[in-house]
Amino acid sequence: MNGEVPEQGSPSLTTSGAQGGHEQCAVARNAAVMGAATLVSRVLGFVRDAVLAFALGAGPLADAFLVAFRLPNLLRRLFGEGSLSMAFVSVFCATRSRQGDERAFALMRSMFFWVALVTGVLCTAGVLGAPVLTALMAPGFVRDAELFRTATVMVRICFPYAFFICLVALCMGVLNGMGRFAAPALAPCVLNVVLIAAALLAYAGGYDVAMTLAWAVPVAGAAQLAFMLPWLGRSGVRMTGPWRAADRLAVKVGRLLGPSVMGAAVYQLTIVLGTLLASFLPAGSIACLYYADRLVQFPLGVFGVAVGTAALPSLARLHGPGMEQAFGGTLSASLRLSLFVSLPAAAGLLALAQPLVTLLFGRGAFDAAAVRDTVAALAAYAPGIPAIALVRPLVAAFYAADNTRTPVVIAVAALGVYAGTALLLMPFAGHVALAAAGSVSAWFNAVLLYTSLLRSGVLLRDILRPAAVYLLLSAVMLAAVHSGALYFSSSFAAVAVLVPAAVVFYAAAALLLRSGEALLLLRSFRS
Repeated sequence: MNGEVPEQGSPSLTTSGAQGGHEQCAVARNAAVMGAATLVSRVLGFVRDAVLAFALGAGPLADAFLVAFRLPNLLRRLFGEGSLSMAFVSVFCATRSRQGDERAFALMRSMFFWVALVTGVLCTAGVLGAPVLTALMAPGFVRDAELFRTATVMVRICFPYAFFICLVALCMGVLNGMGRFAAPALAPCVLNVVLIAAALLAYAGGYDVAMTLAWAVPVAGAAQLAFMLPWLGRSGVRMTGPWRAADRLAVKVGRLLGPSVMGAAVYQLTIVLGTLLASFLPAGSIACLYYADRLVQFPLGVFGVAVGTAALPSLARLHGPGMEQAFGGTLSASLRLSLFVSLPAAAGLLALAQPLVTLLFGRGAFDAAAVRDTVAALAAYAPGIPAIALVRPLVAAFYAADNTRTPVVIAVAALGVYAGTALLLMPFAGHVALAAAGSVSAWFNAVLLYTSLLRSGVLLRDILRPAAVYLLLSAVMLAAVHSGALYFSSSFAAVAVLVPAAVVFYAAAALLLRSGEALLLLRSFRS
């Protein structure tokens, strides 16, 4: 192991205003690239779900596989993509901007050592403690000795996936910090392709589909890592060279990672709490909330996360003395871009809730009552979409400023708001109360993050006026699309005609009004 790379002098910077304008264009362009790539991944994810349902069904072996797959995915959500990327990217980009590539690459190599060590220990513990973990995740399996044994074996097989996917998350962070967003967004496609192939081959060959899928999970993790490494090389990243286990910047990433993991844990607690409360409601409530949430997560995954992820490297580069105007301008542009996309997405889901749910889920055992209840949940979830989209760039601003405590404190408070709102409304609205509580909690989170940044002196500007324009356009679009949906007897026809019509109307109206975000995205797509 070689010594730490000596720190280099900070590179010269352009003026704050010019730098801010450049970064705003970069955020829009990178968000567009990441959104397009994520769209491919999400569509492939729907295909994967359909294939798994076809080949695996919904029996006890399917339950065993899903429990086994959920455990390493929990580690991914807590330590991997969101938490690790947020903590690492801010330090990596700031180091690269101020001290040069060699120092940033030394940090990356140190982080690879620590991520491999920590996740290796956790995976070993998971494999050895598989019976305990299985009993905790699925206590009902204990009553069936054979099912419990099968699930435990699958947990042992699947758990190494966490090792690979956390290293993949670090690769994603490096590439995002280098301005590469397409490859990280496409990486989940590898998982989907491997699982689809495994399910179909096992089904066609007469093999045990569930066990084949379990073995495919760590293979998919290794394949994702193999997919990412060449992209690092093409971006000029050198995996070999000086590094130190005790790198002070790696220690800094670790300090940032702790609160980030806590924030992710709060989010997971919200999901657990929602499921727990829904279990006291009539049968089918959990399923209706799940399917409604799947529709909500589609625009958020494609657009909402993309803006926040694209904004973080730019904000990290701009945080520092003399860059306050550029930092505030880039964050303001990211917030406007989030609202420009998320407000019409929420309006579209509200307007087309009935035909969308009917088209995607309304068949077989999913009867008219299930469609009605899912539509009601979707209508309560949709108003929270803009708030959730705003949270990502707002949190990115705190991380760029090395402030991870405030987002966690606000997230805990938002969890309390969620619980209080849900308990207050459940006697009157049932499962719809849980969806509405999610929207209320999301807006509480976004507003507190926004006001906290204002109090800290961040220069946010020109957000309310564009937001009002986009809200008005979205309301007009909602009314027009909802009215148009009444004339279609086929759900497929309603969705096929009205979705592109709504997109064209909103985009054309925004361009006619000379919307800065519409023009920025247009230039990004052209480039």
